Amino acid sequence: MSIWKSISEALAALRQGESLTQVFERLRSPPEKSVGFTIAVIALGAKMAKADGQVTRDEVTAFREVFQIAAADERQAAHVFDLARRDIAGFRDYAGRIQKMFRDDPSTLCDIMEGLFHIALADGEFHPNEAAFLTEVSQIFGQSAQQFRALRARFVADAPKDPYDILGVSPDLTFEQLRAAWRALVRQNHPDVMIARGVPAEAVQLAQRRMADINRAWEEISAAHILHEETDADCHA
Repeated sequence: MSIWKSISEALAALRQGESLTQVFERLRSPPEKSVGFTIAVIALGAKMAKADGQVTRDEVTAFREVFQIAAADERQAAHVFDLARRDIAGFRDYAGRIQKMFRDDPSTLCDIMEGLFHIALADGEFHPNEAAFLTEVSQIFGQSAQQFRALRARFVADAPKDPYDILGVSPDLTFEQLRAAWRALVRQNHPDVMIARGVPAEAVQLAQRRMADINRAWEEISAAHILHEETDADCHA
């Protein structure tokens, strides 16, 4: 069954009187969880698209990059996005329900935030309303300030890019502790692990950018440590 067919059935249940909570509770485990993930990005993506006052072609294209939509499903996908955009429920209600749905799976909440950042930056501008929207959604999801800084650093061109924030670690850790944290992130972001979490295969491609950012941050940190060790050696020579 097409994921868009499953999404349509979930939305039909909403129209027939089921609550958003009931629908999301039913979608909390694989394989239905991938439908819940997709609805989450659609719903919040549609609400965010209204935050800067317009839905641009770039934002729609970005959504298609997160979820590769087959030609046969394009009409249904557009309908789902439009339903979410026109829904009278506010984004805080959506975000709260999504947080409850994935409350035991913070990694998936991070995946959703990445999809939203990708869509927000698609037109080359990070609108202040989008920044405020994403900040509040991140807080509703229970993410730390450091986690949000890491996301912003990776996606927003003029944001401070602290490699320790990107790895989610303290600069006070030892080199071996930093290496262990980096390796753990590499394992967590393997495509097989993401799919096991219920992330749709179409969205796993977001991990390619994430892995590049993680590895770039590690290279910067390790290079700084090597330079520090060489400087110490010179000072004690």
